[in-house]
Amino acid sequence: MRRMNSETLIAAGRRTIAIEAAAAAALEARIDGAFADAAALMMRCAGRVIVTGMGKSGHIAGKLAATFASTGTPAFFVHPGEASHGDLGMVTTQDVVVALSYSGETAEILTILPLLGRLGVPLIAMTGKPGSTLAARAHVHLDVSVEIEACPLELAPTSSTTAALVMGDALAIALLEARNFTAEDFARSHPGGTLGRRLLLTVADVMHTGGALPLVGERAMLREALLEMTAKGLGMTGVIDTGGRLIGLFTDGDLRRALDRDLDIKRAEIADFMTRAPKTVGPDVLAAEAVRLLETHRIGGGALMVVDHETRPIGALNMQDLLRAGVI
Repeated sequence: MRRMNSETLIAAGRRTIAIEAAAAAALEARIDGAFADAAALMMRCAGRVIVTGMGKSGHIAGKLAATFASTGTPAFFVHPGEASHGDLGMVTTQDVVVALSYSGETAEILTILPLLGRLGVPLIAMTGKPGSTLAARAHVHLDVSVEIEACPLELAPTSSTTAALVMGDALAIALLEARNFTAEDFARSHPGGTLGRRLLLTVADVMHTGGALPLVGERAMLREALLEMTAKGLGMTGVIDTGGRLIGLFTDGDLRRALDRDLDIKRAEIADFMTRAPKTVGPDVLAAEAVRLLETHRIGGGALMVVDHETRPIGALNMQDLLRAGVI
Protein backbone atom coordinates (compact mmCIF):
# COMPACT_ATOMS: atom_id res chain seq x y z
CA MET A 1 0.00 0.00 0.00
CA ARG A 2 1.28 3.45 -0.90
CA ARG A 3 2.20 5.50 2.13
CA MET A 4 0.39 8.83 2.27
CA ASN A 5 1.27 11.79 4.45
CA SER A 6 -0.85 14.82 5.25
CA GLU A 7 0.60 16.90 2.43
CA THR A 8 -0.16 14.36 -0.29
CA LEU A 9 -3.66 13.75 1.05
CA ILE A 10 -4.39 17.47 1.07
CA ALA A 11 -2.96 17.85 -2.42
CA ALA A 12 -5.15 15.02 -3.73
CA GLY A 13 -8.25 16.57 -2.19
CA ARG A 14 -7.51 20.00 -3.60
CA ARG A 15 -6.71 18.58 -7.02
CA THR A 16 -10.03 16.74 -7.07
CA ILE A 17 -11.96 19.91 -6.21
CA ALA A 18 -10.09 21.91 -8.86
CA ILE A 19 -10.81 19.33 -11.58
CA GLU A 20 -14.48 19.04 -10.70
CA ALA A 21 -14.89 22.82 -10.38
CA ALA A 22 -13.41 23.22 -13.87
CA ALA A 23 -15.81 20.60 -15.21
CA ALA A 24 -18.76 22.46 -13.71
CA ALA A 25 -17.53 25.84 -14.97
CA ALA A 26 -17.24 24.47 -18.52
CA LEU A 27 -21.00 23.83 -18.53
CA GLU A 28 -21.81 27.54 -18.53
CA ALA A 29 -21.06 27.83 -22.26
CA ARG A 30 -23.46 24.93 -22.93
CA ILE A 31 -26.45 26.63 -21.36
CA ASP A 32 -27.85 27.42 -24.78
CA GLY A 33 -30.81 26.75 -27.04
CA ALA A 34 -30.77 23.03 -26.28
CA PHE A 35 -30.96 23.81 -22.57
CA ALA A 36 -33.93 26.13 -23.19
CA ASP A 37 -35.62 23.43 -25.30
CA ALA A 38 -35.17 20.86 -22.54
CA ALA A 39 -36.59 23.23 -19.94
CA ALA A 40 -39.54 24.04 -22.20
CA LEU A 41 -40.35 20.32 -22.67
CA MET A 42 -40.32 19.85 -18.90
CA MET A 43 -42.33 23.01 -18.35
CA ARG A 44 -45.05 21.86 -20.74
CA CYS A 45 -45.14 18.35 -19.32
CA ALA A 46 -48.72 17.51 -18.31
CA GLY A 47 -47.64 14.40 -16.44
CA ARG A 48 -44.41 13.66 -14.60
CA VAL A 49 -40.74 14.00 -15.43
CA ILE A 50 -39.24 10.50 -15.33
CA VAL A 51 -35.51 10.51 -14.59
CA THR A 52 -33.47 7.39 -15.29
CA GLY A 53 -29.86 6.22 -15.24
CA MET A 54 -27.70 3.22 -14.37
CA GLY A 55 -24.91 2.91 -11.81
CA LYS A 56 -23.43 6.20 -10.65
CA SER A 57 -25.56 8.04 -13.22
CA GLY A 58 -28.55 6.37 -11.58
CA HIS A 59 -27.62 7.84 -8.21
CA ILE A 60 -27.40 11.30 -9.79
CA ALA A 61 -30.71 10.70 -11.58
CA GLY A 62 -32.38 9.84 -8.28
CA LYS A 63 -31.09 13.01 -6.69
CA LEU A 64 -32.24 15.12 -9.65
CA ALA A 65 -35.72 13.59 -9.55
CA ALA A 66 -35.95 14.58 -5.88
CA THR A 67 -34.71 18.10 -6.66
CA PHE A 68 -37.20 18.55 -9.50
CA ALA A 69 -40.05 17.33 -7.31
CA SER A 70 -39.19 19.63 -4.41
CA THR A 71 -38.87 22.71 -6.63
CA GLY A 72 -42.19 22.53 -8.44
CA THR A 73 -41.58 19.99 -11.24
CA PRO A 74 -43.33 16.70 -10.40
CA ALA A 75 -40.79 13.93 -11.00
CA PHE A 76 -39.66 10.48 -9.92
CA PHE A 77 -36.84 8.04 -10.64
CA VAL A 78 -37.27 4.84 -12.63
CA HIS A 79 -34.46 2.27 -12.72
CA PRO A 80 -33.81 1.42 -16.39
CA GLY A 81 -33.08 -2.22 -15.56
CA GLU A 82 -36.46 -2.57 -13.87
CA ALA A 83 -38.21 -0.60 -16.60
CA SER A 84 -37.89 -3.56 -18.97
CA HIS A 85 -39.49 -5.80 -16.38
CA GLY A 86 -42.68 -3.92 -15.64
CA ASP A 87 -41.69 -0.52 -14.31
CA LEU A 88 -42.12 1.06 -17.74
CA GLY A 89 -45.81 0.92 -16.89
CA MET A 90 -45.15 3.96 -14.71
CA VAL A 91 -44.52 6.03 -17.83
CA THR A 92 -47.52 7.60 -19.58
CA THR A 93 -47.96 9.54 -22.80
CA GLN A 94 -48.17 12.73 -20.72
CA ASP A 95 -44.66 12.33 -19.30
CA VAL A 96 -41.16 13.48 -20.26
CA VAL A 97 -38.11 11.24 -19.78
CA VAL A 98 -34.69 12.55 -18.77
CA ALA A 99 -32.03 9.86 -19.32
CA LEU A 100 -28.49 10.09 -17.91
CA SER A 101 -25.67 8.06 -19.44
CA TYR A 102 -22.17 9.43 -19.84
CA SER A 103 -21.31 6.99 -22.62
CA GLY A 104 -24.72 7.32 -24.24
CA GLU A 105 -24.56 3.59 -24.85
CA THR A 106 -25.98 2.16 -21.60
CA ALA A 107 -27.69 -1.04 -22.72
CA GLU A 108 -30.53 -0.89 -20.20
CA ILE A 109 -31.50 2.59 -21.39
CA LEU A 110 -31.17 1.81 -25.09
CA THR A 111 -33.45 -1.21 -24.61
CA ILE A 112 -36.39 0.95 -23.53
CA LEU A 113 -35.98 3.65 -26.21
CA PRO A 114 -38.25 1.91 -28.78
CA LEU A 115 -40.98 1.60 -26.15
CA LEU A 116 -40.69 5.25 -25.26
CA GLY A 117 -40.83 6.07 -28.97
CA ARG A 118 -44.09 4.15 -29.41
CA LEU A 119 -45.57 6.06 -26.48
CA GLY A 120 -44.48 9.33 -28.07
CA VAL A 121 -42.74 10.40 -24.86
CA PRO A 122 -40.26 13.30 -25.33
CA LEU A 123 -36.72 12.24 -24.42
CA ILE A 124 -34.05 14.51 -22.95
CA ALA A 125 -30.60 12.94 -22.82
CA MET A 126 -27.61 14.00 -20.76
CA THR A 127 -24.44 12.37 -22.09
CA GLY A 128 -20.75 13.06 -22.47
CA LYS A 129 -20.78 11.74 -26.03
CA PRO A 130 -22.76 13.90 -28.48
CA GLY A 131 -22.27 11.22 -31.19
CA SER A 132 -23.69 8.40 -29.07
CA THR A 133 -26.84 6.39 -29.76
CA LEU A 134 -28.73 7.94 -26.87
CA ALA A 135 -27.81 11.47 -27.93
CA ALA A 136 -28.91 10.77 -31.49
CA ARG A 137 -32.26 9.31 -30.43
CA ALA A 138 -33.11 12.11 -27.99
CA HIS A 139 -35.41 15.01 -28.77
CA VAL A 140 -32.97 17.23 -26.86
CA HIS A 141 -29.36 16.43 -25.99
CA LEU A 142 -27.47 18.16 -23.19
CA ASP A 143 -23.70 17.84 -23.39
CA VAL A 144 -22.17 17.08 -19.99
CA SER A 145 -18.79 15.91 -21.25
CA VAL A 146 -15.66 16.54 -19.19
CA GLU A 147 -12.00 16.71 -20.15
CA ILE A 148 -10.85 14.33 -17.42
CA GLU A 149 -12.23 12.49 -14.45
CA ALA A 150 -10.88 13.52 -11.06
CA CYS A 151 -10.08 9.85 -10.53
CA PRO A 152 -6.40 9.49 -11.59
CA LEU A 153 -7.21 6.03 -12.99
CA GLU A 154 -9.88 7.57 -15.26
CA LEU A 155 -12.21 4.84 -14.03
CA ALA A 156 -14.46 6.12 -11.22
CA PRO A 157 -17.07 8.62 -12.43
CA THR A 158 -16.23 11.82 -10.58
CA SER A 159 -16.06 14.93 -12.75
CA SER A 160 -18.66 13.43 -15.09
CA THR A 161 -21.22 12.80 -12.34
CA THR A 162 -20.56 16.28 -10.96
CA ALA A 163 -21.25 17.79 -14.39
CA ALA A 164 -24.50 15.85 -14.75
CA LEU A 165 -25.59 16.94 -11.28
CA VAL A 166 -24.84 20.60 -12.00
CA MET A 167 -26.65 20.51 -15.34
CA GLY A 168 -29.68 18.92 -13.69
CA ASP A 169 -29.68 21.49 -10.92
CA ALA A 170 -29.49 24.24 -13.53
CA LEU A 171 -32.63 22.84 -15.15
CA ALA A 172 -34.40 22.60 -11.80
CA ILE A 173 -33.67 26.22 -10.89
CA ALA A 174 -34.56 27.52 -14.35
CA LEU A 175 -37.92 25.77 -14.04
CA LEU A 176 -38.38 27.01 -10.47
CA GLU A 177 -38.01 30.59 -11.67
CA ALA A 178 -40.20 30.03 -14.73
CA ARG A 179 -42.99 28.71 -12.49
CA ASN A 180 -42.62 31.61 -10.02
CA PHE A 181 -42.10 28.95 -7.36
CA THR A 182 -42.05 30.62 -3.93
CA ALA A 183 -40.67 29.85 -0.51
CA GLU A 184 -44.23 29.02 0.56
CA ASP A 185 -44.52 26.52 -2.30
CA PHE A 186 -41.23 24.95 -1.21
CA ALA A 187 -42.45 24.74 2.38
CA ARG A 188 -45.57 22.83 1.32
CA SER A 189 -43.40 20.06 -0.09
CA HIS A 190 -41.13 20.16 2.99
CA PRO A 191 -43.60 20.34 5.90
CA GLY A 192 -41.21 18.47 8.19
CA GLY A 193 -38.29 20.79 7.55
CA THR A 194 -37.39 23.95 9.41
CA LEU A 195 -38.52 26.17 6.54
CA GLY A 196 -41.80 24.29 6.26
CA ARG A 197 -42.53 24.75 9.94
CA ARG A 198 -41.65 28.44 9.81
CA LEU A 199 -43.85 29.14 6.79
CA LEU A 200 -46.78 26.82 7.48
CA LEU A 201 -47.16 26.37 11.23
CA THR A 202 -49.64 28.80 12.80
CA VAL A 203 -50.20 29.84 16.38
CA ALA A 204 -53.34 27.65 16.41
CA ASP A 205 -51.14 24.61 15.74
CA VAL A 206 -49.00 25.29 18.81
CA MET A 207 -51.18 26.98 21.44
CA HIS A 208 -52.68 25.47 24.60
CA THR A 209 -56.47 25.57 24.69
CA GLY A 210 -59.46 24.57 26.80
CA GLY A 211 -58.65 23.41 30.30
CA ALA A 212 -54.94 23.99 29.71
CA LEU A 213 -55.52 27.72 29.27
CA PRO A 214 -54.45 29.66 32.43
CA LEU A 215 -57.03 32.33 33.32
CA VAL A 216 -58.20 34.20 36.39
CA GLY A 217 -60.72 36.98 36.92
CA GLU A 218 -59.74 40.60 37.46
CA ARG A 219 -60.81 40.45 41.14
CA ALA A 220 -58.74 37.34 41.82
CA MET A 221 -56.22 37.37 44.62
CA LEU A 222 -52.54 37.10 43.79
CA ARG A 223 -52.35 33.70 45.46
CA GLU A 224 -55.13 32.42 43.16
CA ALA A 225 -53.12 33.55 40.16
CA LEU A 226 -50.05 31.74 41.49
CA LEU A 227 -52.04 28.54 41.91
CA GLU A 228 -53.37 28.85 38.36
CA MET A 229 -49.89 29.43 36.98
CA THR A 230 -48.55 26.42 38.85
CA ALA A 231 -51.42 24.19 37.74
CA LYS A 232 -51.16 25.09 34.05
CA GLY A 233 -47.35 25.17 33.90
CA LEU A 234 -46.95 27.95 31.33
CA GLY A 235 -45.29 30.47 33.60
CA MET A 236 -48.19 32.92 33.21
CA THR A 237 -51.89 33.48 33.53
CA GLY A 238 -54.26 35.70 31.63
CA VAL A 239 -56.56 38.06 33.50
CA ILE A 240 -60.09 38.58 32.18
CA ASP A 241 -62.92 40.97 32.97
CA THR A 242 -66.50 39.95 33.72
CA GLY A 243 -67.20 39.80 29.99
CA GLY A 244 -64.42 37.28 29.43
CA ARG A 245 -62.16 39.76 27.62
CA LEU A 246 -58.43 39.80 28.26
CA ILE A 247 -57.33 42.84 30.24
CA GLY A 248 -53.98 41.72 31.60
CA LEU A 249 -51.24 39.12 31.85
CA PHE A 250 -49.31 37.97 34.89
CA THR A 251 -46.01 36.17 34.32
CA ASP A 252 -43.09 34.82 36.31
CA GLY A 253 -41.37 38.15 35.67
CA ASP A 254 -44.29 40.04 37.21
CA LEU A 255 -44.10 37.73 40.21
CA ARG A 256 -40.41 38.50 40.78
CA ARG A 257 -41.13 42.21 40.62
CA ALA A 258 -44.06 41.79 43.00
CA LEU A 259 -41.88 40.02 45.55
CA ASP A 260 -39.56 43.04 45.61
CA ARG A 261 -42.42 45.05 47.03
CA ASP A 262 -43.59 45.05 50.64
CA LEU A 263 -46.86 43.16 50.26
CA ASP A 264 -49.04 40.55 51.81
CA ILE A 265 -49.46 37.87 49.15
CA LYS A 266 -52.59 36.53 50.86
CA ARG A 267 -54.30 39.92 50.60
CA ALA A 268 -52.87 41.27 47.33
CA GLU A 269 -55.09 41.35 44.25
CA ILE A 270 -53.83 40.33 40.81
CA ALA A 271 -55.06 43.60 39.29
CA ASP A 272 -52.37 45.47 41.20
CA PHE A 273 -49.50 43.47 39.67
CA MET A 274 -50.55 42.31 36.22
CA THR A 275 -49.31 43.83 32.96
CA ARG A 276 -52.24 45.66 31.44
CA ALA A 277 -53.03 45.60 27.72
CA PRO A 278 -50.46 42.90 26.97
CA LYS A 279 -49.29 41.99 23.48
CA THR A 280 -51.47 39.30 21.94
CA VAL A 281 -51.74 37.34 18.70
CA GLY A 282 -54.53 35.79 16.69
CA PRO A 283 -54.76 32.04 16.04
CA ASP A 284 -54.05 32.37 12.31
CA VAL A 285 -50.76 34.22 12.76
CA LEU A 286 -47.68 32.23 11.74
CA ALA A 287 -45.84 30.75 14.70
CA ALA A 288 -42.68 32.36 13.32
CA GLU A 289 -44.38 35.75 13.61
CA ALA A 290 -45.14 35.00 17.25
CA VAL A 291 -41.42 34.41 17.78
CA ARG A 292 -40.65 37.75 16.15
CA LEU A 293 -43.21 39.48 18.40
CA LEU A 294 -41.70 37.95 21.54
CA GLU A 295 -38.18 38.93 20.52
CA THR A 296 -39.00 42.41 19.23
CA HIS A 297 -40.94 43.46 22.30
CA ARG A 298 -38.79 41.47 24.74
CA ILE A 299 -41.90 40.12 26.35
CA GLY A 300 -41.12 38.92 29.84
CA GLY A 301 -41.33 35.17 30.31
CA GLY A 302 -41.72 34.67 26.56
CA ALA A 303 -45.48 34.29 27.03
CA LEU A 304 -48.33 35.22 24.72
CA MET A 305 -52.07 35.01 24.95
CA VAL A 306 -54.03 34.16 21.82
CA VAL A 307 -57.29 36.06 21.44
CA ASP A 308 -60.26 36.16 19.07
CA HIS A 309 -61.55 39.30 17.35
CA GLU A 310 -63.30 40.35 20.57
CA THR A 311 -60.08 39.97 22.62
CA ARG A 312 -61.41 36.87 24.37
CA PRO A 313 -58.60 34.43 25.20
CA ILE A 314 -58.74 31.22 23.16
CA GLY A 315 -55.18 29.99 23.64
CA ALA A 316 -51.77 30.55 25.18
CA LEU A 317 -48.20 29.73 24.29
CA ASN A 318 -44.68 30.44 25.40
CA MET A 319 -41.18 30.24 23.97
CA GLN A 320 -40.80 26.61 25.04
CA ASP A 321 -43.83 25.67 22.92
CA LEU A 322 -42.26 27.36 19.91
CA LEU A 323 -38.94 25.62 20.56
CA ARG A 324 -40.63 22.21 20.75
CA ALA A 325 -42.47 22.93 17.51
CA GLY A 326 -39.14 23.55 15.77
CA VAL A 327 -40.01 27.11 14.77
CA ILE A 328 -36.95 28.54 16.49
